[in-house]
Amino acid sequence: MKKILTIAAALLLFLPGLGAQEAQKINKKNLVIKEWNTDAKSNQRILDHVTTYNPDGKKVEEIEYSGSRQKWRKRFEYGADGKVSRELIYDDHNRLNSVKKFQYNEFGRKKTQYTYDAKGKLQTIKVFEYITEDA
Repeated sequence: MKKILTIAAALLLFLPGLGAQEAQKINKKNLVIKEWNTDAKSNQRILDHVTTYNPDGKKVEEIEYSGSRQKWRKRFEYGADGKVSRELIYDDHNRLNSVKKFQYNEFGRKKTQYTYDAKGKLQTIKVFEYITEDA
């Protein structure tokens, strides 16, 4: 009985902390996340990645850096259904490299991804297949 009470007390102390962490994960409104690498020898901080969210909490931009230079940048556009409709990918000189357009199935999952080059020519079509196995 003492063991059960100890476990129950530990859970009561631990679970509220999980709720606070989950709330932080969900609240991405107007959030900018910067990821930094620190050189172990010089202690110099180097910007690695930046992710930006809009007032609705939707990811609108990602930038990957190499040293102080941009490697690539992605911009995300959303449809009326709230899902990503287009992903625009830019190169290290901030020139449009490719565009991905998405279609979704009746369950809101990606069904098809169309990738176009910078001139609008279709390059690839990716089809998503979802298979579930009953346990």
